[in-house]
Amino acid sequence: MTVPHPSLQPYIDAWTQTIEAISELVSTLVDGEWNRPTECPGWSVRDVVSHVIGGECEALGDPRPIHTLPRDLFHVVDETTRYLEVQVDVRRHHTGPEMTSELEYVIIRRSRQLRNERRKPDDLVTHPLYGQTSLVDFLTARVFDVWLHEQDLRRALRQPGNVNSPAAHIARDVMLNKLPKVIAEDAGAPKKSAVVFDVSGPVEFLRTVRVDEDGVGSVDRSPSLGPIVTFTMDWETFTRVVCGRTKPRRVADKLKVEGDTELAERILASFPLAH
Repeated sequence: MTVPHPSLQPYIDAWTQTIEAISELVSTLVDGEWNRPTECPGWSVRDVVSHVIGGECEALGDPRPIHTLPRDLFHVVDETTRYLEVQVDVRRHHTGPEMTSELEYVIIRRSRQLRNERRKPDDLVTHPLYGQTSLVDFLTARVFDVWLHEQDLRRALRQPGNVNSPAAHIARDVMLNKLPKVIAEDAGAPKKSAVVFDVSGPVEFLRTVRVDEDGVGSVDRSPSLGPIVTFTMDWETFTRVVCGRTKPRRVADKLKVEGDTELAERILASFPLAH
């Protein structure tokens, strides 16, 4: 029996734990709970679960639904959101039992695919949204997406959990790896400057994003003696802010900013990192 490459296993395990947690979370929902709004613009609990199902169907290579979107969806603003919305809107009138059974079925199929994975971590895969990427990066993106939406569902349903799961730590690294571009390029932090993120809570870390003399950003664990901006917040606030789940002003009591306020505002305005 062939098993997946050992370096892929942590990602497969994190994905499995997270998507099974979603399945368990929604298995007992009553009708009204499926319609609860989430922090994803325009998406209900049902819509987030539809997005998760759709993402795994595409990872399996299933054909895309042939579906015309309504014209009045205010949250569909570009090609990416239009692409994502098709898998969501096609399920908008599905019942709770239809949703849970489809989710369970896609988990069974995808788990079997991952168990039988023969490719190496660096093998290239092609995806309509991610383009051409390595298998390990694709799996990382799926873990991040599924964990982020698990948290969206938990907040909407007021059932916190898995904030410190294996997938949460993978999600942390995905978010941190995206910060150098946001700070150096999107927000235009000055050359030879440093921006510090001091995050507390179940996933705790201190990271410094440095912009070198060429304007290129990088992130490391060593503290900066004279950061131009320091952000201090808890783990949930960090996730919600950098992924666009809330506006910084709405969590001002949980988000402490020190240093160059204009740059800090440009950085905060450059989020979200993810849909």
